Amino acid sequence: MNIRTALAFTLTMIVAQAEPVRIIFDTDMGNDIDDAMALAMIHNLEKRGACKLLAVTSTKDHPKSASFIDALNTFYRRPNIPIGAVRNGVTPKLGKYNGLADKLHPDGSLVYPHDLRSGENAPEAVTLLRKTLSNQPDKSVAIVQVGFFTNLSRLLKSKPDQYSNLAGPELVAKKVKSLVIMAGAFQTIRDKTRHLEYNVKMDIPSAQEFAKDWTAPLIWSGFEIGIAAAYPWQSIMEDYNYVENHPIKEGYLDYVPQHPHDRPTWDLTAVLAAVYPNRGYFDLSAPGTVTIEDDGATRFDLQKNGLHRFLKMDARQIERVREACVQLSSEPPQR
Repeated sequence: MNIRTALAFTLTMIVAQAEPVRIIFDTDMGNDIDDAMALAMIHNLEKRGACKLLAVTSTKDHPKSASFIDALNTFYRRPNIPIGAVRNGVTPKLGKYNGLADKLHPDGSLVYPHDLRSGENAPEAVTLLRKTLSNQPDKSVAIVQVGFFTNLSRLLKSKPDQYSNLAGPELVAKKVKSLVIMAGAFQTIRDKTRHLEYNVKMDIPSAQEFAKDWTAPLIWSGFEIGIAAAYPWQSIMEDYNYVENHPIKEGYLDYVPQHPHDRPTWDLTAVLAAVYPNRGYFDLSAPGTVTIEDDGATRFDLQKNGLHRFLKMDARQIERVREACVQLSSEPPQR
């Protein structure tokens, strides 16, 4: 290899390393506050050039879920991010903090300005997923799923449409480079070896179909990971005070009105693993296969050529992950 060729190769590697991770964020926004914190984290990582948010899809079937997503995107100076809403999904009840999307100042103006006032006016989630994937380079998209399996299961069953002549499995295989899921439990939780994790048990049929039909590598961030890296209460009370009204702080206090305590925040770990897979924040299990049992339990079976792995952390990594989540979610938006 001559000097010119070596230099060209080096420059190509630098450009490749600098390419932001293209993210689709699939969330049940409103069922827990860590969904909002994870989305804030994505926006702050994009500000740093580490990722690019392509679209957000909601698996919570309440119209204010999408509205709150739009309000949060607008707060972080990206009001035009496409948002898709599930149809005929689960958990149709209004989330504890989703109503902040309608909160008004005394003069009648929105505290958190946004345009999408109802998820009924948003595109259907799978349609948006297909449109977004079809417009991206091959093997370039990282999906971060922190809600139910409804949208991705339906994506796998989707047919060719105006956006792509590929059926769901082929479109995913062509466009998706990685998938990180916050779901399941793979280690003992409070002395129980069969913890029924919320994101799985609320739509078990979709989770079962997904785990069986997804044919690309994927990483699971289990319930135990979020428990280990609990988010410090002090950060909520102090780090978001750079503005008078902050949707993360206000949403957190609406969701967790109890006495101050450090609370598990699961979804942020999936974002961190998707954007920085090689920074040593986590270790990975050996390869295997995850099966969703009829009660919602996640069974992991070792398999030499298995496509599934789950995150693991030691004591040092727990502290690194916790601090990274604090700094990346509480950072102010771009001016």
